[in-house]
Amino acid sequence: MSAPLDLSRTSIVLVHGSWHGAWCWKRVLPLLRGAGVDAHAVTLTGVGERAHLLSPNVGIKTHIQDVTGLIESEELERVVLVGHSYAGNLITCVADRLQRSHPGLLRHLVYLDAGIPVPGSSWSTPHSPETVAKRAAEAEASDGLSFPPPDASVFGLAGADRDWVNRRQTPQPYRLYHEALLFDPALVWAVPHSFIDCTNPPLPTIDAARKRVRSEPGWKVYELATGHDPMVSAPRELAQLLLAIHHQSSLD
Repeated sequence: MSAPLDLSRTSIVLVHGSWHGAWCWKRVLPLLRGAGVDAHAVTLTGVGERAHLLSPNVGIKTHIQDVTGLIESEELERVVLVGHSYAGNLITCVADRLQRSHPGLLRHLVYLDAGIPVPGSSWSTPHSPETVAKRAAEAEASDGLSFPPPDASVFGLAGADRDWVNRRQTPQPYRLYHEALLFDPALVWAVPHSFIDCTNPPLPTIDAARKRVRSEPGWKVYELATGHDPMVSAPRELAQLLLAIHHQSSLD
């Protein structure tokens, strides 16, 4: 009779998207931990409870350090890294760094309704000219420091869920929007990778990633019939998907 699988050997690290913070995983973390998984959520510099650290110097390298710092300080040895929305770009750059410094540590990359960069592109690259212009205009009010969050209804949220997210969202550092993302795709895509597509309603700024994962080899695609913030609108369904990916990663 085989020994039971030790789920604690592989950790899940959750990285929020723009305007959010670790708070957005409040409904998901207990479900992951209740299943015996070591799960962590990071808050990126300049947003959430770290909004007081917003400055013109907050860039992609800052956020890479936020994520790698958590992994290193917690001494995690096997990691399923989950990036929501903007953080798809971020976890790609984190993967490049960790593949160089800690080869074998990353067991899976999960792009949760997230952007997927190509080397030298930026977060803004796949967005429509109208979206890019709108965010540039919004950033002018802070002299280019940040741009404000949208109403959470665009994420498919309503009622108390919409109000909860609206109360907690904070402006996003604007430097990140146009900063070039540099990484070695051969290193990054050597890590198994999945995409979770939130389809109801679909967020337009994720359209390019949706098409890409269905046209390139190597992607495992899952669908959730909910909006762009599934950690809020469908936490149980999201947790079940992450646990299934985690389980498979623990077997590898």
